Amino acid sequence: MNHFKYAVSLMLVFALAVVFSGCAKPPEAEKSAAKAAMDSAVSAGAAKYAATDFEAAKKLWDTSETQMTEKKYKEAKQGYIDAKAAFEKAAGAGEAGKKAMTDEANAAVASLEEGWKNLEATAKKIEKNMKDKKDAWTADAKTFAEGLKATKDMVAADPAGAKTKAGELKSILDKWDATLKELAAAPAKPETAKRAKKRKK
Repeated sequence: MNHFKYAVSLMLVFALAVVFSGCAKPPEAEKSAAKAAMDSAVSAGAAKYAATDFEAAKKLWDTSETQMTEKKYKEAKQGYIDAKAAFEKAAGAGEAGKKAMTDEANAAVASLEEGWKNLEATAKKIEKNMKDKKDAWTADAKTFAEGLKATKDMVAADPAGAKTKAGELKSILDKWDATLKELAAAPAKPETAKRAKKRKK
């Protein structure tokens, strides 16, 4: 009987030891720290400007979340620690990427302003030749001016979007650059024809 009681007690102690060893606390502090780092990375634009780093960090986070569900707290804790470091790296890369994109967008805007100024000067010189194109020029000039203002306003918040918008405006610029060159060259042909007629007379 005593032997039986001893065996039962031993089994109970062993069972409790297994239960308590499996009941490690969920790593809530590490999870919160990793979540805060993820939020900072999102605010820094890491998902857009440092996509590779951000995706790597997100993968670590997702793995840790799965481990939490499976109650693998020790692995989850390390995963959140790694995810936090990875999100911090992504945030830094995101800020650097956004700054580089902002510089590119500002350069594109400056180039558009300079290009349009040159077009306006050319248009003024060949005003007589632009009678048929005057309405189209006026409409595109208005569209360009509004687009340029919108692009400038967009640079600080969304430099990638501003760069895309600048690319769209560049097509208007290129179109008129080609058109004005054609119009500038056009007068030479009628004059040559008139001279030829005079010579025939």
